[in-house]
Amino acid sequence: MSIAEIEAVEGPLPHWEIMLRALDDLNVPEGWRAEIIEGEIIVVAPPDYEHSQIVWLMTKALTREVLREGSALAHAEVHQTQDLKIPRTGSMYFPDLMVLPESAPDPDAENPAADAILVMEVTSRSTAKRDRKAKLWGYAHAGIALYLLVDRRDPTTRKGEVTLFSEPENGVYTSVVKVPFGKEIHLPEPFDLTLDTSEFPA
Repeated sequence: MSIAEIEAVEGPLPHWEIMLRALDDLNVPEGWRAEIIEGEIIVVAPPDYEHSQIVWLMTKALTREVLREGSALAHAEVHQTQDLKIPRTGSMYFPDLMVLPESAPDPDAENPAADAILVMEVTSRSTAKRDRKAKLWGYAHAGIALYLLVDRRDPTTRKGEVTLFSEPENGVYTSVVKVPFGKEIHLPEPFDLTLDTSEFPA
């Protein structure tokens, strides 16, 4: 049923609902994904090998911590490409990696974005600007405690850099820590985990 047909039965739909239904109606090729960024539907190409390798390395490191005996994250879960809805900014993202405090919510529900403990994005040529700006803004406005940006070609240094944004206040991350690929970066509580980036492909 088209959006026009739905509106004829249900009445005018809010813009957010229209965007979600339009997204559902898209015939996205296998391996691709579609996101809503500030009210605009963006189709994202499949990641390349180096991108996937970084996501896998991070998945292993975070999963080890979740499974470690005595971990403060014993009930957390590590997810790849789980949708994260932020209606107040008109966005729905699919982070490359997300740590949730417990079982993932019903994908049909309005995901409580602020419940995410950490989100991670790995830049690609087609996504870098959105990861650095739109998603940084969106995650901060959602109140997500930790945003880990793995920038494979930082616009300032032209090299691989990892940036941890934390302590969101009024839609802005007030703490920023940045290290080049090859250096360690520390995730604060509840992780209290030092990540080694030496295996990240340059």
